[in-house]
Amino acid sequence: MSSNPRRRAWSLRGKLVAQLIGLLAVVCVLVGVVTELALDAFLVDKLDEQLRQASDRALAVSRGPDRPPPAGVPTGPLASLEAPGQGIDTLNAVLSGGDVVRAERLSGPEAERELLPASSYDILTSLPVDGRAYSRDLGDFGAYRLSAVRTDDGHVLVTGLPLSQVDDTLWSVGLILGGVALGAVTITGLAGAWTVRRTLRPLDRLAATAGRVTELPLDKGEVALPVRVPESDTDTRTEVGKVGLALNQMLGHVADALDARQRSESRVRRFVADASHELRTPLAAIKGYAELVGRHGDAVPRDVRFAFSRVESESARMTNLVEELLLLARLDSGRARVHEPVDLSRLVADAVADAHVAGPGHRWVLDAPAEPITVLGDAEQVHQVVANLLGNARAHTPAGTRVDVVLGERGNEAVLRVRDDGPGIPGDLLPEVFERFARGDTSRSRSAGSTGLGLAIVAAVVAAHHGHVGVTSEPGATEFTVTLPVSAPGGAVA
Repeated sequence: MSSNPRRRAWSLRGKLVAQLIGLLAVVCVLVGVVTELALDAFLVDKLDEQLRQASDRALAVSRGPDRPPPAGVPTGPLASLEAPGQGIDTLNAVLSGGDVVRAERLSGPEAERELLPASSYDILTSLPVDGRAYSRDLGDFGAYRLSAVRTDDGHVLVTGLPLSQVDDTLWSVGLILGGVALGAVTITGLAGAWTVRRTLRPLDRLAATAGRVTELPLDKGEVALPVRVPESDTDTRTEVGKVGLALNQMLGHVADALDARQRSESRVRRFVADASHELRTPLAAIKGYAELVGRHGDAVPRDVRFAFSRVESESARMTNLVEELLLLARLDSGRARVHEPVDLSRLVADAVADAHVAGPGHRWVLDAPAEPITVLGDAEQVHQVVANLLGNARAHTPAGTRVDVVLGERGNEAVLRVRDDGPGIPGDLLPEVFERFARGDTSRSRSAGSTGLGLAIVAAVVAAHHGHVGVTSEPGATEFTVTLPVSAPGGAVA
């Protein structure tokens, strides 16, 4: 199946310059055509005037005896061939009874007579005898303006002047006009490009302002939006000024909305942090009382023991949820974390060993280099990242699933991959799998409850450590990839 390639988009500057050049080129062509037509008409009119004078001279020497020609000029129809005053390349012909008696032209500096080829006689005999000028092509003689008149004795005199000078003049003027037009178009294109670029600088400044806004992290956290269009580009008397003022107003509304969002999120985070902190004490007390009842199991009825065991289990689950919410609240608040070298290789090995114990029905495979890989950060938080990824693989895949944990380096980054051959993540859940309280459907079976915060904690901790986490999934192949900056000698991030 073939697809049409997308046409390259023209910039506004390019369009304006192209349209300016195109308009000037059209004007130059029109001026050139009109000039050539007018000049052609003018030159042909002058040539026709000269042709009438030459025809009159030829007619004068062919008059009868009652009107004698000038002294030294023979009389009769053929005398017109020797009419005085005829210029070089003048054509003179005498026709009698529809036949050409003689046709010749003057040529060369000595006014030599050159006979017209017989192949052109038909052109002379078909010429209207009305004294008007007509353009005809005489083959090797070229284009001529011809005029035919009848003498008193019935003969026809044909006089002609060449159009070569008119054509040469038109060509010369056309070349001059073409050169001038080409120069004008070139100069106009260069000057127009400079002028348009200078005129559109305010639009460039607006685009630069919008570009700076797009580079700001507006999706989360406290956002400052100080970028504004300069006051010089907000004059409403100009089109660009109207756009600049509208952009500033829009940025102001966006800044107000972001500030309101941030205040709301801050209140929610503060509430979650305070609530989580306050819930830790009563949850610890509930768990302690449940354990105390469990120690005196013989003295407590069986149904009461079962109820307190459920209380202890749910209090542990609630405590885990509270701890996760508290950790997310601390990460959201940007609280300073510990910066110390962390042996990622040992940490991953310990987490895989723990996963063997917690999920004996799964096949756990570790692939790590012999040399230790060290990152800079909080050891407990990095351990929680690994533990959450392994716990996610264990909780959302059936027994017998193979889980590969691959640790390596790529440039200045440590790369951790956790792959499983389970049923995969549903397509509608994949884009938001790192969101808080994101839960899969029953296609990923769970043997234990899930708070929906494990992968959200992974994303938050990795981001706090200046790393990146991603996921790809399809049935039979799900892979989470975590990259963290490695720690250079001396404890600095490489």
